[in-house]
Amino acid sequence: MPVPRLVAGIDCSTQSTKVVLVDPESGTVVVSAHAPHVVTGDDGARETDPEIWWQALRGALATTGRAGDVAAISVAGQQHGLVVLDAAGTPLRPATLWNDTRSAPDAVRLTELLGGADAAASRIGSVPVASITATSWLWLRRVEPELAARVAHVRLPHDFMTERLSGAGVTDRGDASGTGWWSPAQERYDDGVLELIGLDRAALPRVLGPREAAGTAATAAIELGLPADLLVACGTGDNMGAALGLGVAPGVPVVSLGTSGTAFAVSTTPAADGSGVVAGFADASGRYLPLACTLNCTLAIDRIAAWLGLDREAVEDGGEVVVLPFLDGERTPNRPLASGTITGLRHATTPGQILRAAYEGAACSLVDAVDELHGAGSGLDDDAPIVLVGGGSRGRVWQDTIRRLSGRALLVPAHDELVALGAAAQ
Repeated sequence: MPVPRLVAGIDCSTQSTKVVLVDPESGTVVVSAHAPHVVTGDDGARETDPEIWWQALRGALATTGRAGDVAAISVAGQQHGLVVLDAAGTPLRPATLWNDTRSAPDAVRLTELLGGADAAASRIGSVPVASITATSWLWLRRVEPELAARVAHVRLPHDFMTERLSGAGVTDRGDASGTGWWSPAQERYDDGVLELIGLDRAALPRVLGPREAAGTAATAAIELGLPADLLVACGTGDNMGAALGLGVAPGVPVVSLGTSGTAFAVSTTPAADGSGVVAGFADASGRYLPLACTLNCTLAIDRIAAWLGLDREAVEDGGEVVVLPFLDGERTPNRPLASGTITGLRHATTPGQILRAAYEGAACSLVDAVDELHGAGSGLDDDAPIVLVGGGSRGRVWQDTIRRLSGRALLVPAHDELVALGAAAQ
């Protein structure tokens, strides 16, 4: 009896690569695996050698034991990361990641070059912040000009992986919409922005439509044990992958609790928020994905719990303490140089009360972001429950805090690996 062919969905996230192999007939996850990444840097720097992502994919596929049965594959990758390659496609330096805040001055400069926040949001869908790829490119040109001059190809993390798998320099509209040089409203690269930031359009990948394939297996993919007739999809960004995996209808708010915290909703029209809270991304289905992101979410809470010597669920009611857990600076609100603060301490304050306040400090930004999505024209349903996803969504305290502060009911999907499932669905 022939072995059924499977579809592979890849989530190349900040901390690890996750692989799910799915039966395309039933939608059942047959097997899954993951392999960790190494993130380096301090004082605002966050970098990873792109070769680590490739080796993590190799290891995770090997762990499944079914790489040879994969008929099609798609990569959903962490958004915004800047991967710079030479003419041969070799990385020239570690990738700067979405949570690298060293380009904060360059974000201010780019906003000014674009004519201010409102003009920037109208033109590229978002007000530039330190995470946007265009600001990382400006930082590279400012700090490492000789290396920047040698760059032949500029890619996002998912682009890099897709190109290794297929040999094609391509991207998709969802991930491209987070670069700062592709316009969701115009559905194209903005040549004026590229000129402002000194980036040659020839260095960028071709943008594919939601149902276009990148191609078939390149030699590098076959070396991973994947079949030669493997079909490689265009891939997308991680948030776009999660939305695709959920299959949420327009107007339903989604809050994701992971390394970062995000709030988003699928929309039929592009968003342009001059306040900078909501980024007007495109999605992986041909629609749009207005989204707000906080840098400090589950990792910040786990770090504070560890400092206090507590289990992450060991919160206590009461007290007057307020915690702003901005351990990595912050994106929403846009405070890239901020640090964490604890105020309102009394002799009677308990460690459990501090921990509860840390949850509230992280959750407040996300709950506020849901309200901001409504104001940004996302068509958000006032009565819709929040769909809660990500690593923190199973936590009792996270659920209680989001429910209490938002006043909305919660829906928590049964499956955890929604980004990888969205890639498999693509």
